[in-house]
Amino acid sequence: MIGPMRIGVPKEIKVHEYRVGLTPSSVREAVAQGHEVLVEREAGRGIGAGDASYEKAGARIAADAAEVFARADLIVKVKEPQAAERKLLRRGQVLFTYLHLAPDPAQTRDLLASGAVCIAYETVTQAGGGLPLLAPMSEVAGRMAVQAGAKCLEKEQGGMGILLGGVAGVPPAKIVILGAGVVGTNAAQIAVGSGARVVAIDRSLDALRRIDAMLGARVVTVYSNRDNVEKHVRSADLVIGAVLLPGAAAPRLVTRELVSGMKPGAVIVDVAIDQGGCCETSRPTTHADPTYVVDGVVHYCVANMPGAVPRTSTYALNNATLPFVLTLASKGWRRALVDDPHLRNGLNVCAGRITCREVAQALGSAYVAAEDCLKD
Repeated sequence: MIGPMRIGVPKEIKVHEYRVGLTPSSVREAVAQGHEVLVEREAGRGIGAGDASYEKAGARIAADAAEVFARADLIVKVKEPQAAERKLLRRGQVLFTYLHLAPDPAQTRDLLASGAVCIAYETVTQAGGGLPLLAPMSEVAGRMAVQAGAKCLEKEQGGMGILLGGVAGVPPAKIVILGAGVVGTNAAQIAVGSGARVVAIDRSLDALRRIDAMLGARVVTVYSNRDNVEKHVRSADLVIGAVLLPGAAAPRLVTRELVSGMKPGAVIVDVAIDQGGCCETSRPTTHADPTYVVDGVVHYCVANMPGAVPRTSTYALNNATLPFVLTLASKGWRRALVDDPHLRNGLNVCAGRITCREVAQALGSAYVAAEDCLKD
């Protein structure tokens, strides 16, 4: 143990991002273990947690982000640091948040220049496989993808004007889900509930078997190859992109040519946009301006979908992240990463070096193993 640590929680500044790194309950746990927590003024407003609730939990309230970054040893956030925040990072400071660096060279350059130790939620692993800190937001995003798609299919939103479940005498919409992981499984559950016809496509037979065992004949499971992707995407009313390669840029399964062959007024909800998107025509959008149209197809590519339901999202995320936050604070980042290979997999940038192989490959940069950084 290295003794008490000062944990900083800045207010999120990404457009329409209302989540917060720590809830008052999480702050209370950290304070009970002897740590000091500094929370930026009104950081929890988006989840209905006022400054008074944080003070009651034992936090100190900071006037602005500059104070949080200047005083804290460990910064706990939700979304990747924006350009203004990256300027506040300093050498040796620990940043624990979602990063999604593979499609973001500008952020990567700034983090390298800062000299900070940057641990990404999305590449922390767990015994037996899986991504425990990505899973809660993948659950939320998968469920939201169906309701977002349903809204975009409305005529006023640019869609073809159909109801997912149809009605008696009128067939339902066809939803095609690319990827049968956490996002895809949760999307399938909601899609089935809507009454739509649902097709789940994945190259993992085990993932397809899990969906089949869970939802049975209500979902058609299809092995992923070019023919099957093209066939089902062309006939889809709603396509949900739910493909993930941990830490790496998402594979572009839907080409521009394939988009041009889709139905006019069809919708693509690309949940993989955080990692660059699985459609060639995808580009990040915001909750303030969530959609655009390419070749008559509506694209919804909001990069922080769970931010629209911040109360659910923040508490679900804290359930998963808090044990790691407490470990980092109690042991210090170096000992915590030495002791836990799964947390060590979360290390993406360390003192000016890229320590995630997939990020380095995506950006054409040099890679240094996390283990080598820990020897310094």
